[in-house]
Amino acid sequence: MKRLLILCLLLTSVIAHAQKKSFKVLAIYENGGHHVEYSKRAKVWLSALAAKRGFTIDYIQNTDNIDSTYLSKYQLFIQLDYPPYGWKDKAVKAFEQYIEQGRGGWIGFHHATLLGEFDGFPMWEWFYRFMGDIRFKNYIETFASGEVKVEKKHHPVMKGVPQKFLVKQEEWYTYDKSPRGNVKVLASVDENSYQPNGNIKMGDHPVIWTNPKYKARNVYIFMGHSPNLFDNPAYVRLFTNAIFWAASVE
Repeated sequence: MKRLLILCLLLTSVIAHAQKKSFKVLAIYENGGHHVEYSKRAKVWLSALAAKRGFTIDYIQNTDNIDSTYLSKYQLFIQLDYPPYGWKDKAVKAFEQYIEQGRGGWIGFHHATLLGEFDGFPMWEWFYRFMGDIRFKNYIETFASGEVKVEKKHHPVMKGVPQKFLVKQEEWYTYDKSPRGNVKVLASVDENSYQPNGNIKMGDHPVIWTNPKYKARNVYIFMGHSPNLFDNPAYVRLFTNAIFWAASVE
């Protein structure tokens, strides 16, 4: 009887280990500017989550080493406050293939929709289409709180996320148009909830979406300015869900 119990315990341990799928994540982040505090906090949080949930994560601050061989090591690419311009040509080509061929998943935050002509760089047309054919127009430079409303509560990324949650400090980008017609919107911000209220609004204002036209699982999450986001349980749950969904683990 004792031997049978030991065998059962060993079998349970083996099954649990097999179910805990390990995968590799690549995260790119800016090494300066006023978003660096968010990236610092994100790195601490991500590293802790990786240790707890059994995946590994590498961090880079530029695209110099990115090519197809480099990306092939990773099941998930996280773009932490890193803009879609100034990438090396080989990195651009490798990333496009990575997404189009579904070689891994992608999560983008905040600066990933900084689409237009910036710092002397032309707009990345492929990324423009990837993000739903939108161009950056304006932002709330003085910050505002806003209420995010979940629209697709049954999507895996939104599992356990409250139907409404408050983001206390954000820049809230506006675009030349809503991406809604070109992407699957998971959540939007209620511009009438802004505090303080102001005139920088766009009407229909999605802030979390995925683009099902691409083979890779992908999700864009606009909120990504304040390090205090990691004190928000709804945001932490959202980010965690996105990781395991985009990596095709859960």
